[in-house]
Amino acid sequence: MNLLSSASIFSFFTLISRILGYLRDILIAIFLGASIFADAFFVAFRLPNTFRRLFAEGTFNAAFIPSYTSAKIENKKKGKIFADDVLSLLLLILTILVTLAEIFTPFLVYLIAPGFISDDIKFDLAVEFTRITFPFLLFVSLSSFFSGILNSNNKFAAAAAAPIILNVILILSILISYFYDLNIAKQLSYGVTFAGLIQLIFLIFITFKFYKPNLRLNFKITNKVKFFFKKLLPSIFSSGVTQINILIGTIIASFQPGAVSYLYYADRVYQINLAIAGIAVGTVSLPVLSKALKRKNFSSVSNIQNKSLELSLLLSIPASLGLIIAAEEIVSGLFGYGSFTEQDVRVTSEALMFFGFGVIAFALVKILANFFFARDNTKTPFIISTIIVILNVIISLSFFNRLGFLIIPIATSISTWVGVFIFLYFLKKNNFLLLKVKLFQNILKIFISSIIMSFILIFALEKYSSYLNYAYIYKSIYLFMIVGFAGIVYLLFCYLLGLLKIKNYKTN
Repeated sequence: MNLLSSASIFSFFTLISRILGYLRDILIAIFLGASIFADAFFVAFRLPNTFRRLFAEGTFNAAFIPSYTSAKIENKKKGKIFADDVLSLLLLILTILVTLAEIFTPFLVYLIAPGFISDDIKFDLAVEFTRITFPFLLFVSLSSFFSGILNSNNKFAAAAAAPIILNVILILSILISYFYDLNIAKQLSYGVTFAGLIQLIFLIFITFKFYKPNLRLNFKITNKVKFFFKKLLPSIFSSGVTQINILIGTIIASFQPGAVSYLYYADRVYQINLAIAGIAVGTVSLPVLSKALKRKNFSSVSNIQNKSLELSLLLSIPASLGLIIAAEEIVSGLFGYGSFTEQDVRVTSEALMFFGFGVIAFALVKILANFFFARDNTKTPFIISTIIVILNVIISLSFFNRLGFLIIPIATSISTWVGVFIFLYFLKKNNFLLLKVKLFQNILKIFISSIIMSFILIFALEKYSSYLNYAYIYKSIYLFMIVGFAGIVYLLFCYLLGLLKIKNYKTN
């Protein structure tokens, strides 16, 4: 398998999904802005969407793929039985969880948005929308199971393409609501759950070639299944540490009017790079890394580790610099229309800039955690992730009164960087990190290319500043042209420095 080509396939469909996601968010910004309806919907969507990211974006795979691969290597029939038992138990647990959430929704909303309690209208809207959206959790978690089956067979396209369904349906929900004068936020909530169901049906159909599910009421909780579920919760917490930090940020931000929306819009922008530099690379590398470790092929293990880190940094370093340099222009170009005011743009861009300082770290923790997950070790990443979350909470609460919600992206970035260094320490201590000198040489080349790109970007933003201001209606076109040109310059220098050769990313 080639890491670059597999990651490119995954990234292509992820990019299509994120572009549609931006179109969706532009429409939400135009029609809802940072209103109480927007805040209520974002809180309602935050919880199931956080679970979607936790389950779908590599976290479920971190626990499932090593166990499923191990069972399949022993015997294909054992692999099938293991998968059936996991699916049956997962369905039972999720059904109970969703039922409890529907019953205790007001308490749930109070937990994730305690600041809403002072505004009865906003709180009631959030409760109503959460009840509508929460079944999405059931559908998207089951979708992650079928994605895991596909990924373990080195098939990444369908799993990456599935979220496109969500964004298409939500865009249609907004447009239909507008033309028929319906409550946009409420129809978006219905759209979320409907999209989850369609996405699950799509993945079940695609997976039939590799696995035909048999649900059993009398399934056995074997040692392998116990071991999997024992790993699952720590892996969810570990792989999803960035999402958990954002969820905690939402809770804290709920005490400041409009802050939930500002965080959501900033989060949407930097997530596209995390999806490619962290999730895509981590998702495609985990199955081959697990197989190499099971076969004790340490030469291949070293190669996969080095290429995973290199590819992640190749994508995240320029993105980090780009977000720091052009945060205001990006937010204005994407969301600065209609109900989304110039003040909203300014505040959101400040949050995005501080997230930009953490982009490299957000991607690296996904890759470094995989080096433990592939060894069936979820305990160490769990401990490190707990430290990251606790540090994030301490920093956020300590400075919230002084800096407002902006402390949330600052704390998220700082705590995640601390986590990266702790991961590196434990990997080195356990001799799990098999790095080569060439990796450090290539990282230097990536920095050189990124710095050249940054100068080009700064020059272009200055030269075309009048076409990028809030009032100019076609600012998004100029934004995409400038960012696209800077990106091409970066890739060109990477190619000239020998970083983008496909043969360099073979995992065997």
